[in-house]
Amino acid sequence: QVQLVESGGGSVQAGGSLRLSCAASEPTYFSNCMGWFRQAAGKEREGVAAIHTGDGSTFYAVSVKGRFTISLDNVKKTVYLQMNSLKPEDTAMYYCAVRSPAGYCYGGLDALDAWDQGTLVTVSS
Repeated sequence: QVQLVESGGGSVQAGGSLRLSCAASEPTYFSNCMGWFRQAAGKEREGVAAIHTGDGSTFYAVSVKGRFTISLDNVKKTVYLQMNSLKPEDTAMYYCAVRSPAGYCYGGLDALDAWDQGTLVTVSS
C-alpha cells in the first residue's frame, strides 16, 4: 500500500519560491521512482519532476527545467521539490506520486502512477 504525506504549497507572487515535501514509508521509498505531477483547472495532468531514490537520477518537464529542483533525504525518506521563479502558469494542484509497484523511472515522468490527495499552489501576477 502506497503511503505518502505531502506538505508545503500555498500562495506566492510571481517570481517567488515554494517547497513541497513528500514523506514516504520505507517500502514505498526504497529504490523507487518518486516525484510530482500537477493539474491546473481545465487542463490535463502534467508530470513535473521525478527522481529515483536509489541512484538519484532526475527527470524534469521542459516547462520547469532550470526553475524547479527535486531532491532526496534518505534519512527522512522524503523527497523535496524546490520551486523557484514561479510563474502564474505554475498554478495547479500538485500531487506527490510514486511508481507502484516500486521500480526505476522507466519512461521518466510517465513512470509515476500512484499519488496522494495533492496540495494547491497558487502563483499570482
